[in-house]
Amino acid sequence: MKSQWNDDTAKSTVEAYGADGASEDVALRVYTTRLLGRDPMLVLHGGGNTSVKTRSTDDLGNEHEVIAVKGSGADMADIEPWGLPAVKIEPLRELRSLDALSDEAMVNVQRLNLLDASAPNPSVETLLHAFLPHKFVDHTHAAAVLSLVDQPDGEALAREVYDGRMGIVPYIAPGFGLAKAAAEVFDENPDVEGLILHKHGIFTFGETAREAYDRMIEMVSLAEARLRQGRPVVFPARSIASSLATAAEIAPILRGACAIREEGVEPVRLIADFRTGPEILDYVNGAELASYSQRGVVTPDHIIRTKNKPLVVPAPESGKLENFARDVKEAVAKFVADYDLYFDRENAGVCGTKTKLDAMPRVVLVPGVGLFGLGNTAKAAGMAGDLAENTVKVVTDAEAIGQYEPLPDSDLFALEYWSLEQAKLKGAVTKPLTGQVALVTGAGAIGAMTAKALAADGAAVAVIDIDGELAEKVATEIKGLGLQCDVTKPDAVARSFEAMCDRFGGIDILVSNAGAAWQGRIGDVDDETLRKSFELNFFAHQTVAQATVRIMKKQSTGGALLFNLSKQAVNPGANFGPYGLPKAATMLLMRQYALDYGADGIRSNGVNADRIRSGILTDEMIAARSKARGVSEADYMSGNLLNAEVTAEDVAEAFLALAKARKTTGHITTVDGGNIAAALR
Repeated sequence: MKSQWNDDTAKSTVEAYGADGASEDVALRVYTTRLLGRDPMLVLHGGGNTSVKTRSTDDLGNEHEVIAVKGSGADMADIEPWGLPAVKIEPLRELRSLDALSDEAMVNVQRLNLLDASAPNPSVETLLHAFLPHKFVDHTHAAAVLSLVDQPDGEALAREVYDGRMGIVPYIAPGFGLAKAAAEVFDENPDVEGLILHKHGIFTFGETAREAYDRMIEMVSLAEARLRQGRPVVFPARSIASSLATAAEIAPILRGACAIREEGVEPVRLIADFRTGPEILDYVNGAELASYSQRGVVTPDHIIRTKNKPLVVPAPESGKLENFARDVKEAVAKFVADYDLYFDRENAGVCGTKTKLDAMPRVVLVPGVGLFGLGNTAKAAGMAGDLAENTVKVVTDAEAIGQYEPLPDSDLFALEYWSLEQAKLKGAVTKPLTGQVALVTGAGAIGAMTAKALAADGAAVAVIDIDGELAEKVATEIKGLGLQCDVTKPDAVARSFEAMCDRFGGIDILVSNAGAAWQGRIGDVDDETLRKSFELNFFAHQTVAQATVRIMKKQSTGGALLFNLSKQAVNPGANFGPYGLPKAATMLLMRQYALDYGADGIRSNGVNADRIRSGILTDEMIAARSKARGVSEADYMSGNLLNAEVTAEDVAEAFLALAKARKTTGHITTVDGGNIAAALR
């Protein structure tokens, strides 16, 4: 492992934050915390913390000795000074004299001694930092160190590697007890440069930010050097079918099987994030996968995002997806039953005081293909995927030098159901479309606004457009997936759906929006123009809807097909036949899907909109139409019963409402300020 320290960057960080009022100590703490947090072999998704002991002034002008420690909700990779709440340190040190301290009391004392009452909760390991005398303290869950200590003889291995330079702390659950034990280990040998926490991670410390950071890099490098002495072939491979289904083909099956179902309630879906590569494939293809993959998480902190064990399913043979779907369903049922037994057994040991979480897996291992992280958001699925990849690395290296052996179930259960760990997840807001995947075709005004509305309500959103840069721009704004795709080309549509399934695992909402307007008197228009319009304004809708239904049927969780129709479909205008005719056909297409797939829980609805500023109704067209009618552009755009211009946001609201309308199908919502109603009355 190489040091990333840079004198110039450290200096500029101090100058930048100093200008904002941060002390040099805090600025340097921010700098090295980011160095640690940006290395996935050291820190992943909250799996570490840092601190600095310094002085700070309260609002009355009184100066205090404080510990600025990573706060809950702060990401080490991009931490800011606010993410290091300052706590008066002397009251924390006094706690060491106690024989015991509850988690609730510990949190209360820490909050009572904050200099800023609005600051985030200090880390659950604040007392461990406070009980050590050093100015700078760093803590990570370094993968190499975990590979050493997750062994039957992990403590002995650590002593061998560090030869007295690091104190070895037996496993104790995080909190007051661990803080006292770690301080006692340090007191026995105050010359150590850090602490190895058995089955947990590593602490290093120093009088400067650089000293603590450099020690972390050196100590992890020593662990890496020991791991390189391991055997080269770790997992002898099993025999797997030569022809396998792709990740995109199986992801919807996995998503559907892992959806959380309750009687009378819409399934709670999970997003799936796919990972693969040589190291992952060696791992999932191993003949003993059922053994080493089921021993537990590499460090207790992972369990709240991945559960203790992954789901293992059979290799998916190409052309036999029905068999695979059956096998996955059985595997999920067994996983749930095993989790229920685990919960009942361990909960009985704590007098039945815990409330069971959902029993669905958060990581799925697929021989021959790779692994999937599952989560109720794309971010959560990505976190699970990251931690699963980290697990592959740790277990591989551990098995190379011995046998991977993490904590027993009882210890891991305590962490999975620890209130202070669960608090990390409670801040996540569940929105109406959380866990659902939406695809919007066409990234123009209506498509962009619809994608934003769906994302704001919790959906993971993919956007496709013939203009790939525009699709990526819209997707970037909502942290979604943007792809170039000509929806009139079935092969291009198939590739886009494959990419969407790789990224998110499937689809629950389709907004078939892409279109363009061709004009001309119907008796004069040439066949080529009419066919082009039908290709985009009818057949493209059929292509994407057909692809969506195939996936939805694999998932067996229902879904919504939403079509952008047009007032031309029911109230045609002169010289708009080339546009209106395929739109009328698409309206009937929408109703046909409602009829044919309602029994599958798939809803099909449409939106009729009129006079929306977009790629179809351009500024030039607005000027021409208003001039032809002898009215101003403003009057033309607001020429409806409500005397108000209808916007792309209004249409997006209609699509969003239909996406959430669980008992509505075969319906058309008109968004035109009353134009169609006025024309038909």
